Amino acid sequence: MAAPSPPLGPRAHRRVLLAAAACLLPLLLQLPPLLGFGFGGLALAVAAASWRRPLPGPLRLLLGLLVIAAVALVLPGLGRDSASAVLAGMLAVKSAETHRLRDGRSLLGFALFAPFATFLLDQGPLSLALGLLALGLAVLALQQLAADEAGLAAPTLPVELRAALRLVLLGLPLALAAFWLFPRLPAPLWGLPERSSARPGLSDSMSPGQWQRLLNDDRPAARVRFAGAEPARDQLYWRGPVLWDFDGRTWRTLQGSIAEPATPLRAGAPRYAYVLELEPTERHDLIALDLPLQAPPGARLQLGRVLRSELPLDAVSRWTLQSAPPGSFVQSLPPGLRAQALQLPAGYNPRTLALGRQWRREAGQDADGRADAAIVARALAMIHRDFAYTLDVPLAGRNEVDDFLFDRRAGYCEHFSSAFAVLMRAAGIPTRVVTGYAGGYRNPLGDYWLLRYSDAHAWNEVWLPRRGWVRVDPTAAVAPERVFDTLADRQPGRLGGFAGLAPVFDLGDWLRRGWNDWLLGFDAQRQQGLLAWAGVRRLSPDALIALFGALAAAAIAGMAWWLARGERVRDPLLRAWHRLERRYRRRGLGRAAHEPAQAWAARVGADVPAAGQDLRTLSRRFSDARYAPSDPEAVPRLLRDLDAHRP
Repeated sequence: MAAPSPPLGPRAHRRVLLAAAACLLPLLLQLPPLLGFGFGGLALAVAAASWRRPLPGPLRLLLGLLVIAAVALVLPGLGRDSASAVLAGMLAVKSAETHRLRDGRSLLGFALFAPFATFLLDQGPLSLALGLLALGLAVLALQQLAADEAGLAAPTLPVELRAALRLVLLGLPLALAAFWLFPRLPAPLWGLPERSSARPGLSDSMSPGQWQRLLNDDRPAARVRFAGAEPARDQLYWRGPVLWDFDGRTWRTLQGSIAEPATPLRAGAPRYAYVLELEPTERHDLIALDLPLQAPPGARLQLGRVLRSELPLDAVSRWTLQSAPPGSFVQSLPPGLRAQALQLPAGYNPRTLALGRQWRREAGQDADGRADAAIVARALAMIHRDFAYTLDVPLAGRNEVDDFLFDRRAGYCEHFSSAFAVLMRAAGIPTRVVTGYAGGYRNPLGDYWLLRYSDAHAWNEVWLPRRGWVRVDPTAAVAPERVFDTLADRQPGRLGGFAGLAPVFDLGDWLRRGWNDWLLGFDAQRQQGLLAWAGVRRLSPDALIALFGALAAAAIAGMAWWLARGERVRDPLLRAWHRLERRYRRRGLGRAAHEPAQAWAARVGADVPAAGQDLRTLSRRFSDARYAPSDPEAVPRLLRDLDAHRP
């Protein structure tokens, strides 16, 4: 029968719990606040209650069931968030049964899954820094467990830190070789499950009040760097999903087999080339400067000149795009699309429908579209004269467009674009709603444009004879003096009147962009051009495998040599003594194989009196520690002195 595992000492117990807490922390930061704070408090309570003795088995079972119930309540369904939350909750109660060395190793092995789960939810620099800290603390805790199991005196913290750093550096070459050279696939070998909690961003629908949270979210959505000419800021319309279908409350993308004419868009001038760096959204929707000329690799161009990614955008992605204003559109609108762009549900917004029909009767009909253009201009003039912009909007009623146009006359882009589309359709003008982003913030440090979720915007496109689809932004028609709260008031770094924070914000976002560019954006295409600086334009998969194999073999050989060296000389005190000998050997004063330590020190002292006294003292202390140990604290002090001594 195997002997029971020794109990955890107080020092080892503290280190194991600290390392487990460090592993848990980055994962808690990615969970919903209710679960993050709840599991954090649970971990502290369980660790305190079980410090002296394990909690009873039934109580541990009850805590585990409560964890699962809490996750199911906050994050229903299966996904990355819910699975990671269960892992965090189980780790929070794991310390309830950690009282022996074997339990400590088990807790550390379990806890190290938490930083890896964090990277499924976020790959930012903070998550990496916290993960590395957790790894370092876990290595220190494992060293303490090994020392306790061997019955060795605990070394000082600096000695432990150096040993942990050596272990990390030992594996670093192999890790770097795998990151830079292991062949990357353009798509993952397996699909990650969907997230339980949705990320912010554009979607394929728009309902009253749906954008309230999005417009108050100042987190980055995308970054854009132009190569050459740039459009004026008031022309920065970033096209996303186009909404056609309206049920009286919600606008949705068109679902069906209706297709636009195959005639390609004839681009106008100038053309803009740019690189778009898009934050993950878990969706397929891309954005592009209005209008994209063609789809980049990995995406396709759909109805309404909307770009869609072939794979879910579950990580930072980089797209090389070209856009241009339209030179000319097709001259006719297919009947199916015309009917869809005029569709209105029965029984909704009767006052708006009556107003649109009245305007049509007054404007009449013509073949060249002047009557339609006059109706559009009339609507924009009304909005400019009578309406205001505000985010403070009450809950929507059944006839939301009527309430907005005739009673409230205040809202934000969601209300303006929806009401304008209904009014134009009522007047017989084909209209659709375009969602995306407008404007952006130019970061002077990196010379790029930053789009935030609060830059989300909705505008319209109307079909005019002989012109095709024409962009109309009814929100922009609001007079500046009537805007109650504009998005410009939330310029980065100037919130709350603290204008001096702008440079700090610029620097932080520039660093994050570099992180995305050099690490998260290092894909298969960039890997193949890794040696372009050396004249190798493209590394084939076979060349990458060969390079990786060579560097990996060299790294593994170095690891094996170092570990074998440690096996040859297992005593850390003897290794420190040999390092001292090598330093003297480089000065021509090496110790002969047959020469005792103190005899060697006496010979060196006779040749070099200035070094002899210190070396004789160290050699005597070394002989006492090796062959007549009496003071357990003497060895750590001697290790420090041997490493510090120089000829």
